[in-house]
Amino acid sequence: MSDTNPEEMQHQNKRIALFKTLIGRHLDGDFSPVAQWLNGRLIQIQEGFMEMEFIVRKDMCNPMQLLHGGIAATILDDVVGTMVYALGRENAYVSINLNCDYLHPAKVGDKLNVQAKVIRAGKTVVHVEAQIKGYGDLVIAKCTSNLTQTNIRLPY
Repeated sequence: MSDTNPEEMQHQNKRIALFKTLIGRHLDGDFSPVAQWLNGRLIQIQEGFMEMEFIVRKDMCNPMQLLHGGIAATILDDVVGTMVYALGRENAYVSINLNCDYLHPAKVGDKLNVQAKVIRAGKTVVHVEAQIKGYGDLVIAKCTSNLTQTNIRLPY
């Protein structure tokens, strides 16, 4: 997590501090409609790392009643995007790619643990990895993603 200046670090601490007050809660309210629909619960956050928990619902499944691959990708994308937001940078970042591997199924009622981490934080591109684990630490899906800086300024 390099390439940050002191001003960004000051803002970063404010965002991390805000998220730490949300540990154990579902991320709703001011979060995106997609995040509200996913209804994830924040487990842990620190600079460059985030852990959340989700429960697979019927409306997240394909016709086989298994977690839909697109929803798994949405969970991964939402968690990595929120984690990058928590880095405290001045501008918003958006995904420029999301490469997912689907390894095992998850079914309705399964509890999913999602962990995301920053691998490299450059000036304009942040490279991240994330994975969804299910019962017994079985990897359901994993991804790598690159997010790029936009010209949209974020409030702190």
